[in-house]
Amino acid sequence: MPGVSTRALRTVCAFAGSSPGARPAYAEAAAALGRQVGERGLRLVYGGGAVGLMGVLADAALAAGAEVVGVIPEHLDRREVAHPGLTRLEVVASMHERKARMADLADAFVLLPGGIGSVEEFVEVLTWTQLGIHDKPAGVLDVAGYWQPLLDLLDRAVDERFLRAEHRAMVVEGEDPARLLDALAAAELPSTEKWLDRGGR
Repeated sequence: MPGVSTRALRTVCAFAGSSPGARPAYAEAAAALGRQVGERGLRLVYGGGAVGLMGVLADAALAAGAEVVGVIPEHLDRREVAHPGLTRLEVVASMHERKARMADLADAFVLLPGGIGSVEEFVEVLTWTQLGIHDKPAGVLDVAGYWQPLLDLLDRAVDERFLRAEHRAMVVEGEDPARLLDALAAAELPSTEKWLDRGGR
C-alpha cells in the first residue's frame, strides 16, 4: 500500500456518541465539525441518529449546506432514533453491514467523543488501514482531553511491541476540527505490514 502525500477529501465519516456527554464542549466540537464539513463542500456520512452528538453533528452539517448520509441498522430504525431530515438515510440489515457501508462511502474518518460503539467503529477502520484493506486516514478529535487515555493506550502498545510506531502514527490527532480535516487531507499512510513477531525476532 503506497504512502499518500495528498488526497481529495469528498466524504468524511464521523463516529460520535448517541449521548451529548457531560460537557458542553463535546456538542460544541460536534457542531463545529459539522459546519466545517458543510463550509468545505464535503459530504458527511454517519450512523444516522437524531440523538446525542450524532444529532448535533448532522444538524450542523445540514445547516451549513452539506449532504448528509445516515446509515442505520433496521433494529435501531424501528426504535425511531433515526434522523428525519437527512439528505439520505440508508437502512441496512445489521451493524456489520452498517460499518462496511460507511467505510465504503468515506474518504476519511473522524472519531468524536463517544462510548464503546464509537471506539469499536474507529478501531475497526484503523485496523483495515493497517491491513491494507483500504488506504483511508483516520483522525481523533480530542475534545477536552477525552480521548487521551485511548491515545496513551496506543503509545503503550508501541512500547510493548504490539503495535508498530508507523501504525501508531496513522492516527491523526487534533483539538480543532478545521485543522484535523486539513491534517487528514495531508496524511501519509505507511506501507509497513502488520507486526507479526515470529518467535520474538
